[in-house]
Amino acid sequence: MAWPLLALIRLYQGVISPLLGPRCRYWPSCSHYSHEAITVHGPIRGGWLALKRILRCHPGAKGGIDPVPGGPSERLCRQDPELDEWFEVRGDSDSRSAD
Repeated sequence: MAWPLLALIRLYQGVISPLLGPRCRYWPSCSHYSHEAITVHGPIRGGWLALKRILRCHPGAKGGIDPVPGGPSERLCRQDPELDEWFEVRGDSDSRSAD
């Protein structure tokens, strides 16, 4: 059941996103976050995480690092402390309360 969602995300990444340009205020981008969340947690929980993330991403959002819980992006954040120099970590921002 996850593959149709993943295919839609890849379609967005390949066709629509290049036309719109970079807009996401978070790392990984919302589409990459959604793909990773659905891949790691399945369509129900991953879809819920993706929806919450997309709702957090808006022009007034502070943004920053917001890895998928238990996913490869979270492990990468733990392995690279220099990321904090470029982004505010999710746990230090107000976005944690949205979880």
